[in-house]
Amino acid sequence: MEHTGKHALVTGGGTGIGLDIALGLAGAGAEVTITGRRLEVLQSVEHPRIHASQMDVSDEEQVRSGIKNAVTARGPIQICVANAGIAEGAPFDKITLPDWRRMMAINLDGAFLTFQESLASLPPDMDGRFIAISSIAGVKGLKRAIPYTVSKHGMVGLIRGLSEEYIDRPVTFNAICPGYVDTDIVRGQIPGIMRRFDVDEAGAEAVMASGNRHKKLLKTDEITAAVYWLCTNGARSVSGQTIEISGGQV
Repeated sequence: MEHTGKHALVTGGGTGIGLDIALGLAGAGAEVTITGRRLEVLQSVEHPRIHASQMDVSDEEQVRSGIKNAVTARGPIQICVANAGIAEGAPFDKITLPDWRRMMAINLDGAFLTFQESLASLPPDMDGRFIAISSIAGVKGLKRAIPYTVSKHGMVGLIRGLSEEYIDRPVTFNAICPGYVDTDIVRGQIPGIMRRFDVDEAGAEAVMASGNRHKKLLKTDEITAAVYWLCTNGARSVSGQTIEISGGQV
């Protein structure tokens, strides 16, 4: 129980990857604050060490006040996982400026605000682990998903810059870059893929799985395992890295 007594924060922690990470950290002894826009979803998570906090990561006031309240309740945030995000796609010439700004506000601004406020809670001599859930789109380009690609590249730049700025403190910053993971957010793309490729549901799933090198959708526990390792003392010298989980080389 290496994480017993530590306070962890997981944004977007009510479903999918974020929920699996939160359950994994809570199972390892951490007190976990999970955040999201839908309070009823967060409150449906039943675990004695998981605590719900309604928070829209694109709203600065909600992020700063929500994290301050969590710190007051459970102490400095030693594990921070910036997971909240959206995935939407469209041809480049159809993207509007509001589309672009919404993607940046949630995916990139949300990570910036979450990290900044969480870091402020941490004494200079206390260990900390800061992890951005980016994407393979953070290390390569995806067509028909330009705003998403840019936002995920930005998250990688954020952790690389932070790893240098805080190199003299016992904190690490890393990005996990998964391929296509079997979650609701990925399965929500199936109807559009069915129309675009004129395939049935199984065919649409195969199209998404083909984006991973081993042609299979990832499972959430694979992402959680990487997060857990990065949070251990054994990973204390791993910082500024992108860990790509996609069934092969990206």
